[in-house]
Amino acid sequence: MPIADTPLRNIQLLQQVRLFQDLSSDDLAMIIRIAWHRQVERGSFFFLEGEPATHLYILTQGQVKLAQLTPEGHQVILRFACPGEMFGGIAALGAWEYPVSAEAMDDCQALAWDGETMARLMEQYPRLAVNALHLLAQRIQELQDRLREMTTERVERRIARALLRLIRQAGRKVEGGVLIDLPLSRQDLAEMTGTTLYTVSRILSRWEHEGLIESGRTRVLVRRPHGLVTIAEDLPGASASEELL
Repeated sequence: MPIADTPLRNIQLLQQVRLFQDLSSDDLAMIIRIAWHRQVERGSFFFLEGEPATHLYILTQGQVKLAQLTPEGHQVILRFACPGEMFGGIAALGAWEYPVSAEAMDDCQALAWDGETMARLMEQYPRLAVNALHLLAQRIQELQDRLREMTTERVERRIARALLRLIRQAGRKVEGGVLIDLPLSRQDLAEMTGTTLYTVSRILSRWEHEGLIESGRTRVLVRRPHGLVTIAEDLPGASASEELL
């Protein structure tokens, strides 16, 4: 349903979203007033891969997993969305299908605008269109980087890079290290890095033995982030080579 008011928290949230950067508080308040509020329970979907792309979302609570299915039926996790991040942005570009599925990892809330509304907003606020182009270029660069990792880098480096990305996105300093504040399983890491659960489990177990991380069923605590950087960048002192998988 449409939002009846414009809480200051939502205005402050949109000020941190790259799509809405350089817009005034009054402009953001108006944009929020014409948004829809969407709640999705854990395990349900905002949308499925292949469905018509009708809405663009800004997550305000929870975490969302964005994933694709390969022709063989294997899931590939592209990224996680955290509060303040956009997903489903292709809806603003016209009559397209969603290229990914968006699954709520816990109970989620989001602001949403349909594609026609967002197109009108971009005409009214040209800065929105410029920001959208910048975001599109960033996403293309990220996908190119992921493709390069998958095809040229050892699996150990891919896992280290994935964990470092998640630290930047959802890391929280706690006693003993940095907690990746996402419900992250070893299977999730396998699907993010194009490898198998067995390989991820073997590497994480070795890293635990070396004191780099602690991991549970859906929890990863990074005790020595610099150790992961050493592996990710293949610096002297990195672990022995791993096979490409």
